[in-house]
Amino acid sequence: MNNALLSSEKNYWETPHDFFKKMNEKYYFSFDLAASPENTKCENFFSEEDNSLTKSWHELKGNLFLNPPYGRELRKWVKKAYEESLKKHDGYIVLLIPARTDTSYWHDFIFGKAQIKFLRGRLKFELNGESKDAAPFPSALVIYGEADSEIH
Repeated sequence: MNNALLSSEKNYWETPHDFFKKMNEKYYFSFDLAASPENTKCENFFSEEDNSLTKSWHELKGNLFLNPPYGRELRKWVKKAYEESLKKHDGYIVLLIPARTDTSYWHDFIFGKAQIKFLRGRLKFELNGESKDAAPFPSALVIYGEADSEIH
């Protein structure tokens, strides 16, 4: 197993291309909220330099995708997505995060506040566009907005 996947020091793992493609067929994402020019999944994105956490996501048009850094700051990203969803965003905010349902941010900002789609199996995140070992944790989609059907 790739030990970097277990580390909070490496928080820039990329969303698997095929997985994103399937999600995008449903949501037609207009914006990637946490990306780099090298790994963005959308034409429009916020990079680390843009500091997405300081932006007004609810003012962006369309459906927003977020695969946030999985390090110690993950709670801030989930809280921000929840708070922005309360500001009448005109689309969905879809997060791809670890399914660590015992954490306080799941209880504070997800349960009863968002749709949850637990993913079967373990995703193989990418690094520089190359698929790596399966993640050592299960993943989930957290969807703020009124999602109506499943992604398989």
